[in-house]
Amino acid sequence: MAEPLAAARGRFAPPRPSPLPGGAHPGAASERGGAAGSGAVASLLLLLLLLLLPPGAGGTPPRLCGSCPGPPRNGSVVAQFCASRADSELWGRCCVGRGSGRQHLLGLDLSSCSLRALPSAFSEAAAAVVLDLTENPLAALPDGSFLGFTQLQQLVVPLSVPCPGGSGAWEEVTTYGSGRLCQGQRNPCNGSEELVPLCPENAACAPDGPGFSQCLCAGPFHGYKCLRQGAFPVPLFCSVLGTVTAALSLALWGTQRRHAAGP
Repeated sequence: MAEPLAAARGRFAPPRPSPLPGGAHPGAASERGGAAGSGAVASLLLLLLLLLLPPGAGGTPPRLCGSCPGPPRNGSVVAQFCASRADSELWGRCCVGRGSGRQHLLGLDLSSCSLRALPSAFSEAAAAVVLDLTENPLAALPDGSFLGFTQLQQLVVPLSVPCPGGSGAWEEVTTYGSGRLCQGQRNPCNGSEELVPLCPENAACAPDGPGFSQCLCAGPFHGYKCLRQGAFPVPLFCSVLGTVTAALSLALWGTQRRHAAGP
């Protein structure tokens, strides 16, 4: 009886995995699953990249360009300005650098758009050189509407609306028809000493729009009142932030795991 048992042990082998329906092998299925998982990860990364791209990247026109139907009206300061530059073109209600996108917006014509207030995306036109807001039932413009519009040199507003920053913020203010032309933005840092803002010792005054100025730290100073010297410690900041994030993630993971393992 010993010999048959020994022979039986010698012939024993572990069961072979049975093929999947259709004759496919489980290994092939896992390979296809891995490929599908890799494709899903790639798609997710592409979606995140598109979401992280700034609006207007890739030549997309700014939203303001289509906020009002039709092209700029004939004879507007925007149309004249765009026609005088060989490197610019009309794009909806905008004058943009030829072949460029949002970051190269040069002019914006929002005349006759029935505006009672400035559009919510008006700050997108901060790089504009010319702006036309005539033929609109606009009330007085809120303070700070043109904060950051440092390149603006020609602005036309309805007669009921004063030039932003007051007439002292412009080289010339004229009226014609139903519009008021504010031309030649002045640098508030070049005015009298009473008007120039008092900046810290290691900072200098810089224009920040019609009637606005700001204090910018001179390198290598930074921080509150420009009292800190040297470059910002990016590696130290990132390492501390990464450590704190990892610790919080581990703590949350452990807490959730204990909850999941409980009754």
